[in-house]
Amino acid sequence: MALQRRLASEVAEERLPENIKLVAGVDCSYSEKDKKILSGAVVFDSGSWKQITSATSVGDCSFPYVSGLLSFREAPAVIEVIEKLDFQPDLLLCDGQGRAHPRRLGLASHVGLWLQIPTIGVAKSCLCGDYRMPGKRKSCNTRLIHKGEVVGRVVRTRTGVKPVFVSPGHLVTLADSVRWTLRSARRYRLPEPSRAAHRLVSDIK
Repeated sequence: MALQRRLASEVAEERLPENIKLVAGVDCSYSEKDKKILSGAVVFDSGSWKQITSATSVGDCSFPYVSGLLSFREAPAVIEVIEKLDFQPDLLLCDGQGRAHPRRLGLASHVGLWLQIPTIGVAKSCLCGDYRMPGKRKSCNTRLIHKGEVVGRVVRTRTGVKPVFVSPGHLVTLADSVRWTLRSARRYRLPEPSRAAHRLVSDIK
């Protein structure tokens, strides 16, 4: 926890450059039987939203599950699979939190700091904070507030479907995080790169 607090002070929020071309999604899963962690990353072209390349990794899972410390369990696997890609992405979407974390260092922030690439946390559930439910139409969103600080947005990516919890990881602003989440959520609740990474990991498992 002390390390998270120290690293959180190094997280930077910056506007994304205009030339974001390669957007990757990453996901992890576990094999309890073998005590393995499985990770997959898929890169899409942000113009055509066609898949460019992908990578997978299987390794030992040495850190236990502890709420709020998920990045110590998943970050090594995420970093390894991103480094195996043929192309480094311009933007990485993580299935987890960024700043929307009790100590402001979720998986997206931790990985972004290590790799020094822009990262966004797009989580399916809320880890901390209070919010109003956004309107039912796509693109409606509300503030996610924790201890008086806006740490993310609750974003409706598809009309009538549950929202996702979006927060900046590293080298990206909250506004850009919301914009790119909506832009990459083409037909479903989750962004296309995130869905593809989840399917890839499921196939490995």
